[in-house]
Amino acid sequence: MEGIEDEQTVTFPPNSPATSIRYQLIIDPIDGTRGIMYDKRPAWALIGLAEQPSPDSLPTLEDIAVAVMTELPTSKQYLSEQLSATRSPDGSTTLQRVSTNLITGEIKAIPHAPSQATDLNHGFASVAKFFPQAKAALAAFEEELFAELTPESEKQDALIFDDQYISTGGQLYELIAGHDRLVIDIRPLAFAKLGFPQSLTCHPYDLCTALVARAAGVIVTQPHTEYLNIPLDTTTTINWIAYANRALAKKIHPVITQLIQKHF
Repeated sequence: MEGIEDEQTVTFPPNSPATSIRYQLIIDPIDGTRGIMYDKRPAWALIGLAEQPSPDSLPTLEDIAVAVMTELPTSKQYLSEQLSATRSPDGSTTLQRVSTNLITGEIKAIPHAPSQATDLNHGFASVAKFFPQAKAALAAFEEELFAELTPESEKQDALIFDDQYISTGGQLYELIAGHDRLVIDIRPLAFAKLGFPQSLTCHPYDLCTALVARAAGVIVTQPHTEYLNIPLDTTTTINWIAYANRALAKKIHPVITQLIQKHF
């Protein structure tokens, strides 16, 4: 869980020996603290459950078989969403998305509908650059990326919108809901190049509900591999990219990896 160091072992029932652990649970109790503390935007509670491979090794994000993300709404909201996904042993996934009316208690199922657009024009696509650290470098990468993806005849009037949602769960939600088409978070690469600390970057607890996005059809990858083979700890930093659909990933991912190599 965020706030617990890697060397700390918390087991349930309490004081159970680590050798008896069957599952690892990773939790981010409030993902998006900065937005919710100012009542600007919902935060998310994120949970992922993975089978423990052995007493001496950690599962990875790829091993998560159950994931739940629950919206923590702002004060003026009366609806809150919860999305959950499970993965069966055969690899198939199921997704549930519901909305709860916080006044009446009514719960309604909501269909998931990631964008099926095949380009970024007139859509939301963002490179995470929440803080002053490396903002200029990330913006330069972003500007060149969008220039590469925009036909010459459209560059003067290109419209691609930015949304800096300071919550990894929130970013995944925007892709699942069909609001966003592309999210890139390569802060660890940019921070490493410029010598900044890695604390203000994405960690496994932030991305533990990638299973939910994937179950909806969103493509969630690392820059140089499609697998999220990242241990369920609280300190590993993550560079990740998510596309609303496979067509966008096939078209854009090679350009992104080429520019990452150039810039970082």
